[in-house]
Amino acid sequence: MTSASEFVEAECGIRQLHARYCDAVWRLDFDAFADCFAEDCEWRIDGVVMKGRAEIVAYNRMLFAKFRRLMITLRTPVLAVHADGTASGRTYFSGQNLLADGSAFAPLGVYYERFVRHADRWRLSWRLFQSLYAGPGDLSGTFHDAPDYGAPPSMPPRDAPTVHVSSSLRPSKGARPLRPAPRRTPRRACGA
Repeated sequence: MTSASEFVEAECGIRQLHARYCDAVWRLDFDAFADCFAEDCEWRIDGVVMKGRAEIVAYNRMLFAKFRRLMITLRTPVLAVHADGTASGRTYFSGQNLLADGSAFAPLGVYYERFVRHADRWRLSWRLFQSLYAGPGDLSGTFHDAPDYGAPPSMPPRDAPTVHVSSSLRPSKGARPLRPAPRRTPRRACGA
């Protein structure tokens, strides 16, 4: 059993992990993106199972090339902090994205996640994404049924299947990795 202060510290650290993750995706900062994952992390998403930080980053470089912009939001996670210094939880996800062809893509889903504390910060050690919706922001796209693993803190097994639902977003063979956008000069505040 963890104390209230241990829970608050873990929750704060995991929320910061999620914030760093969303920021890295928006800025296409693949070094910062990589730092969100444990070296041996496993990520199960859209029919693909990636093992290890390097494979996760390589796959997402290809995937992100299908977008002009990615703005993702991770909701407040429902967490369980464990006595061994790890945590698990579920986090609802939404995106407001612009595909390379100019069309809007606003997916909804849920991440089942396992976290580990490495040195000074929390990192993802395992995640399973279940798509709940894929399509434009007006919700005229396709809603998906996802397995119900029960109320939190229930988690799926580590070998839970990931369902392939968005073939148009899979990186194509021979796709070129996306390079980060050039850094912009910050605007100066009025009166500065």
